[in-house]
Amino acid sequence: MTEVRTAVTGTVMTITLDGPDRMNSLSPDTLDGLEAALDAAERDASLSSLVITGTGRAFCVGMDIGFLGACFADPPGVFLPFIRRYHEFLDRLEACPLPSVAAVNGLARAGGFELLLACDFVIAADEAKVGDTHSDFGIVPGAGASQRAPRKIGDQRARALLLAGRWLSGPEMADWGLALASVPRADLAGEVARLTGALGDRSRAVTGIIKRLLNAAPDVTLAEGLRLERELFTRFHEEVADADEGYRAYVEKRRPVWNAR
Repeated sequence: MTEVRTAVTGTVMTITLDGPDRMNSLSPDTLDGLEAALDAAERDASLSSLVITGTGRAFCVGMDIGFLGACFADPPGVFLPFIRRYHEFLDRLEACPLPSVAAVNGLARAGGFELLLACDFVIAADEAKVGDTHSDFGIVPGAGASQRAPRKIGDQRARALLLAGRWLSGPEMADWGLALASVPRADLAGEVARLTGALGDRSRAVTGIIKRLLNAAPDVTLAEGLRLERELFTRFHEEVADADEGYRAYVEKRRPVWNAR
């Protein structure tokens, strides 16, 4: 079984899929751990970002092969409820006010590919190998790949991954816009730390609103998006004092103290 371990360093929570003998595959117990980790992250007002990574040679290879046997034996009772839960978790991760970083240390496919698609940022090891692979095994993507991939990398490249079974290395992920950067595996932790450092010391309220606006952008017209921006801008200034605090901190040459709401 893949266990889920969490560790907090400064203002960053790292969520590690720890099942190297199972290639960090997913099962109901693993999903329990992921949901509990996200619950804890959302409650902790001191955090500024999340990092999700794996141990060993894999980031996450999708569903556990043994659990898949139970899924195929009873799709209505086992498979579909699990997929619904995984969808809900990925939706929550995408909507979470904390920016999330997938540190892709190795192999990612199927449900693991869908996990990194739901993160705000991807930093890949050069040695990583990423693909969708659902169609290789006669199954339709069930946790968001068909919708998130075209939005992240464009129509033709999404089709190459989902229909033609294309695999990407870390540098190819960066070239396609699927990853922000690709570095040697030995440098992955340092590159992720540089990114999370840039994400730190910011208003959580501001970050959450910006994430909401960016997530909405692909699905609305420009006019609708601008209207939403004005609405949230107005509500922010009515309900949160962070803009005034940011201004005063700048003038007074001190670090800002953000409102936790």
